[in-house]
Amino acid sequence: MQPAWKWSCPTTNKKKQRNRGILCHTYEKNKTRGGESVVVIKSVEKHSAADKAGLLAGDVLLAINGNEICDVLDYRFYLTEKKIVLTLEREGVRFEKSIRKREYDDIGLEFETFLMSEKRSCRNKCIFCFIDQLPKGMRETLYFKDDDSRLSFLMGNYITLTNLKDKDIDRIIRMKMSPVNISVHTTDEDLRVKMTGNKNAGKVLSYLKRLSDGGIEMNFQIVLCRGINDGEALEKTMHELAILHPATRSVSVVPAGLTRFREGLYPLSPYTKQEAEAIIKQVSAFAAACKGAYGKSLFYCADELYLKAELPLPCEEAYDEYPQLENGVGLIRSMETEFTEELDYLDEYDLTKKRKLTIATGEAAYDFICSLCERLKEKVPSLDVSVVKIVNRFFGETITVAGLMTGVDLYEQLKGRDLGDRLLLPASCTESSGCLFLDNMSVTELEEKLNIKIVQAKNDGREFIGEVLY
Repeated sequence: MQPAWKWSCPTTNKKKQRNRGILCHTYEKNKTRGGESVVVIKSVEKHSAADKAGLLAGDVLLAINGNEICDVLDYRFYLTEKKIVLTLEREGVRFEKSIRKREYDDIGLEFETFLMSEKRSCRNKCIFCFIDQLPKGMRETLYFKDDDSRLSFLMGNYITLTNLKDKDIDRIIRMKMSPVNISVHTTDEDLRVKMTGNKNAGKVLSYLKRLSDGGIEMNFQIVLCRGINDGEALEKTMHELAILHPATRSVSVVPAGLTRFREGLYPLSPYTKQEAEAIIKQVSAFAAACKGAYGKSLFYCADELYLKAELPLPCEEAYDEYPQLENGVGLIRSMETEFTEELDYLDEYDLTKKRKLTIATGEAAYDFICSLCERLKEKVPSLDVSVVKIVNRFFGETITVAGLMTGVDLYEQLKGRDLGDRLLLPASCTESSGCLFLDNMSVTELEEKLNIKIVQAKNDGREFIGEVLY
């Protein structure tokens, strides 16, 4: 199902806007009325429909065509009409402005925040919460726990539904906010209350049926905790989510990430090799039944489980076009497929050029990255590439994924080595701008400490070859 409007993210780079000469006015302060946030126009694009209608930075947007505007979803949903009447307030005086435009066209307004309101924070106390396992001194943004249905739709974030009310579910259905990504963990009401530490966690499972009946598709995440929501509880969860098909698009089964900073938290332990193998066997059997019934596997184990169990990954077809890549499901298979395809286009590179570089990765992906490099060196004999396995001493050695490597671990384990001309890191170990590691060390600082040029590659086989054969 497609959303009822065409979404485009607002521009937030003010410097870029000024360089293009389109930023007309700015208004820096948030406003509240009766403790509730109001939607304040931060800037008006020069020569836009809003600018021509006389709107100014600092105006408060109250409604569009009589519909109250509380956040970005209201705004985008009601903005789609060809004729809109904006209800605004300026210096305490309410007034209206009419604008005619093409359907789906923007009118040139920018707001204080992307959501146009505060993010909804998480009200749970999950027994496996990764944020609760973080030490002090990390990137500030890491400590905020969001549980916002709007970010689920717009950014793909996973939500628990525990801070939603009936009216929120009604709005999701009315606005066709599909798909919604849900951290379900279990469909056993009492067990979900226990796992999330929220007395409402079991009740909101009724929302799944309402969303399904309303035509909303859902992706689910099950974070498995050893001895808690696995075994029979997992079997029950899989059955009850499968019943919701076709609303159920995909379900990832991911082991809980456990750091060494768990003092005072619920006692959890990692899965053993044999236990990981049993989980894969259980999920794979159920997925095979779904494949026969629905044409899709629906249920997918994270790569981490296969690596723990030391089992081969499924074939590409088993991943059904990779609906759960962001949850670490199929990342390795996807990257290998892209890598293999790109090997047929090596004639586009200068294969006589001498190259010497180092690749740093986590323990989980080490053997895989080594295998890719060996295959590439067979095709490019002039390539000198070393792969270094980074042990996660910062979070603890139970954390093996490359995306959780920190600047301090990279420095301590790479210093003194001949790294060549460049150091290649996975883009997943820094924040979205590629500037900061989890421990707040900057990429620039690490470059200076190691005296090396750092480049980053996404989890893409083609991009990997491109960065290695620079």
